Amino acid sequence: MTGGTTRPTIGALPDTTADSPLVSVALTWLVWTLFAASVAALAVRTQIGGPWQVPGVVAVDGLTVLMWVVVTFFGGIVLSYSRRYMAGSSHERRFFVAAFGFTTLVMALVAADHVLLFGLLWVAMGLAMAELIGTVSGWEQARAAASVARRYFLASSALLGVALTALWWTTGATTISGVAAAADTLGGAAWVIAAGALVLAAMIQSALVPFHGWLLSSMTAPTPASALMHAGFVNAGGILLVRFAPVVTVDATLMLAIVAVGAASALLGKLFKSVQSNVKGELGCSTVGQMGFMIMQAGLGFFGAAITHLILHGFYKAYQFLSAGSRVARESPERKSSPALGAGDAAVTLATGLAGGALFAVLTGKGTAADSGLLLALFVVITTLHASRNAVQQASLPTAVRYGAVPLVFLPAIAVYALVYRAVSGVLSDLPVVAAPTELTALHGLVAAVFLAVYVVTEAGVHKRSGRLYVLLLNAGQPASRTVLTDTEDYSEY
Repeated sequence: MTGGTTRPTIGALPDTTADSPLVSVALTWLVWTLFAASVAALAVRTQIGGPWQVPGVVAVDGLTVLMWVVVTFFGGIVLSYSRRYMAGSSHERRFFVAAFGFTTLVMALVAADHVLLFGLLWVAMGLAMAELIGTVSGWEQARAAASVARRYFLASSALLGVALTALWWTTGATTISGVAAAADTLGGAAWVIAAGALVLAAMIQSALVPFHGWLLSSMTAPTPASALMHAGFVNAGGILLVRFAPVVTVDATLMLAIVAVGAASALLGKLFKSVQSNVKGELGCSTVGQMGFMIMQAGLGFFGAAITHLILHGFYKAYQFLSAGSRVARESPERKSSPALGAGDAAVTLATGLAGGALFAVLTGKGTAADSGLLLALFVVITTLHASRNAVQQASLPTAVRYGAVPLVFLPAIAVYALVYRAVSGVLSDLPVVAAPTELTALHGLVAAVFLAVYVVTEAGVHKRSGRLYVLLLNAGQPASRTVLTDTEDYSEY
């Protein structure tokens, strides 16, 4: 072009200490203030204990203060990051208000004792997350993604409403603590309805298969919103099962079913991830798998382990999403996929896993008796070893060094997992049920055997040899078509 001028559309990065709008600054500092207060509450609670409650309305226990610390920490990190990420966006204020509202709603949810208050906060939490998913309302795809998520969340809320109504009808209790106290009287059709609805509500909220569609369709959300979603929102399914542990532990068959659906999601999430072609898609499928591990731990009766897993996964996934941009910059089209599990890799992995399992058993006492603790140790070893191997593989180390690096990363990681588990279990000691290990049955053995077989086949890359399986996995791991933003020029408009 001649005789014309080009107006730049992208300027220098803003100075967030000076250029951030007042609302963004105020809400960010308010969340960090809530974090400091939550840490103080956790310290006081640990030392003093005792009931902190408004009878019949709210009850602050170990789970409450622990989740306050976790949620406000993630909220503070996300809002601090977003002051630069959302700078200049016409949706900045809307995003910060929604993110702050979501954080406070979760804080209220984990303190709620009245079943009606709990149910209303569950609905509000879902609507706030749908708002974050649809933040960039100028995109038709963002509006569609928010609509998809909203339908799933309302379905989850309706199921929770059914469960709470059935529990109130059966026990006459209007509080969660009252339901827990009357758990010994539960049974019959009303319990089946309540327990089944609770599990389904948890599955939807945690994006377990076959309810994973809303999570994979949520990629129109700003990356900080995705971090908050994957590090916090999906954990609500585990919190729900922990809160109503006295209800779901009534019957061993239901607990086995929870293990089975968790195992299915853990495996399918891993398989879906193997056919994804974008970073956020991979992270979304990883979350589906990790939530499967969390639900499995609850199904085995180790609710403290489920909370431990959701906390550690939250830290990991928040980091992964907030650093997703730099990961894209480092990769190139020529980069090869991770190598399949070879003989040398298999030997090192097996030996490392056995050593890690023994270390976990020594540090926690789980896995030393013929109960579901054996499976807990197995699944913790698998998920921690998988994360450790991925970390080592991404470092692009020579083969000989990689073999030695896996145990160097894995053994400290599983020791940290075990110590955090012990600490979390101590904080949760005032809950009605923290650990209720179930007796191992042949069906438990079958679930574990199938899980191990599919996991090994996947690690060996055997599943990649089938074109039909590839297509099935690709289709099952796709977001809703109307939520996919195909015109990259649209990115520049908002």
